[in-house]
Amino acid sequence: MTTPIIRGLRGATTCAEDAPGEIAAATQELLRAMMERNDLQHDDVVSAIFTTTPDLTSAFPATAARGVGFGDIPLLCASEIDVPGSMGLCIRILMHVYTTRARTEMRHVYLRDAQTLRDDLPG
Repeated sequence: MTTPIIRGLRGATTCAEDAPGEIAAATQELLRAMMERNDLQHDDVVSAIFTTTPDLTSAFPATAARGVGFGDIPLLCASEIDVPGSMGLCIRILMHVYTTRARTEMRHVYLRDAQTLRDDLPG
């Protein structure tokens, strides 16, 4: 049996507008997809870092994560740097997980308009 190691799992999505309900829905959709596509269980998750673009200020993505059972997992929110011309209304996640998958087998998840950020990755 292979011993699990900690790997980083990336994800991103976009919101239609800066509204608490929209941030919650987009965050929860992304978290569920990241967990499902990588066959992860709750206890596999070590921690998660959320970032939002400067135009998303009405709610914390970590609050939405607690709404889908991440309340006992260390969560941190931060703001992305405001690079001219970058995608707006975007939530990004870096999740640290225990897994036996190789780095090349990790399924990073990009939803909604954020799919264009990493079109080099398989869906």
